[in-house]
Amino acid sequence: MRQIGAAALLAASAIVGTAHAQTSQCTVPDRLPRPKPEEPTESEPRRDLPIGSYTLAVSWSPQYCAGKKSAADAFQCGGRSGRFGFVLHGLWPDGYGKAWPQYCKPTTLLPERVIRQNLCMTPSAQLLQHEWAKHGTCMSSRPADYFAKARALYTPLRFPDMQAAARRPRLTVAAFAQLFANANPGIRADMMRVTTTRGGWLNEVWLCLDKRLRYTRCPAHQGGAKPAAVLRIRDAA
Repeated sequence: MRQIGAAALLAASAIVGTAHAQTSQCTVPDRLPRPKPEEPTESEPRRDLPIGSYTLAVSWSPQYCAGKKSAADAFQCGGRSGRFGFVLHGLWPDGYGKAWPQYCKPTTLLPERVIRQNLCMTPSAQLLQHEWAKHGTCMSSRPADYFAKARALYTPLRFPDMQAAARRPRLTVAAFAQLFANANPGIRADMMRVTTTRGGWLNEVWLCLDKRLRYTRCPAHQGGAKPAAVLRIRDAA
């Protein structure tokens, strides 16, 4: 198995032409939306716990955008600034066992330059703010460094032919995971979890990483849809 270290991924992210983020086009607007503060709550409390592993979560944007009409989703779902396929939900630190660290330090609003640099990867200023506040503060003291690590992992990813996958009859979760693995040498099907909506539509792919940000087999408690379940995919066309 080929292991991919954080240093190699950071170097790869700087190479022009390595990205294949299922984005046919993305134009960052001159005037960026400003996020609202994100803080811990009673139901989502601060947990400053040791980090035992990580999860890289990528979302299938056509599913997220199905029926979305809110102004907050205009950049991702409006079609004027770009058409998105798989986008980065976030890089999440996990703990040891089922608990994970979150909201480790107080935050201010993200600088505009950080939002601008990452908006085509995570096409929501509010989600970027949320990811930094909830997850990034447990990994770094600087938002630019946190998002650089996330970009270094997201940018080299390749994705299956999603239109062809959407047309396959009775595509199972396990079969889709294998398609995803086939597109990414060094990542096996057991190194990811596929999540779905209640109707069985593809929602996200969670990629499991060890403490050194190398892809690794997912723990049993990671969750996800059952491998034998039939997977439906919202076509991006």
